[in-house]
Amino acid sequence: MSRVFAYCRVSTSDQTTDNQIQEIAGAGFSITSQRTIVETISGSVAARERKGFGQLINKLESGDVLVVTKLDRLGRNAMDVRATVEALEGMGVRVHCLSLGGTDLTSPAGKLTMGVIAAVAEFERDLLIERTQAGLSRAVSQGKTLGRPSSLTKAQAGEVLKRLDTGDSVAALARVYRTSRQSIMRIRDGSVVS
Repeated sequence: MSRVFAYCRVSTSDQTTDNQIQEIAGAGFSITSQRTIVETISGSVAARERKGFGQLINKLESGDVLVVTKLDRLGRNAMDVRATVEALEGMGVRVHCLSLGGTDLTSPAGKLTMGVIAAVAEFERDLLIERTQAGLSRAVSQGKTLGRPSSLTKAQAGEVLKRLDTGDSVAALARVYRTSRQSIMRIRDGSVVS
């Protein structure tokens, strides 16, 4: 007979997992308190890096069932959730997500659902990258300078070039102008407009 576990996570200490536990019970899963893992940790932390989730992994055996209320309880993004579900499946653990109608994410239908979710997440990420690149290109075409402002003025950059030509070292100039060696090297290499 399969053992059933619940993983309930909240992000901050002023939140409670009571609603998740109640939702799991309301869906017909009878889970003992010893098999209910409750954790307070940010969703930005990957599942494999969470202490409570690690304890859960140590308890799970092939044939067990893990129930979560929502996918975001399992990982920080679609790719993390997918990796977590695949790792659990590799252990022989079925994963049920109540927000997806109780779908077993390790079943063929669950894998299809996870594939669609991952594809949509990748599509959104690609759109974000595309929009960011378009915005950067537009800013450059309008003459805007990107990145952090130079630590030296154009006049100081000109002085640096002259002093480099006369033999001053990069390290010495960095100390004189109270900047990093990298800043001096960028001026030397022409990466900074003087």
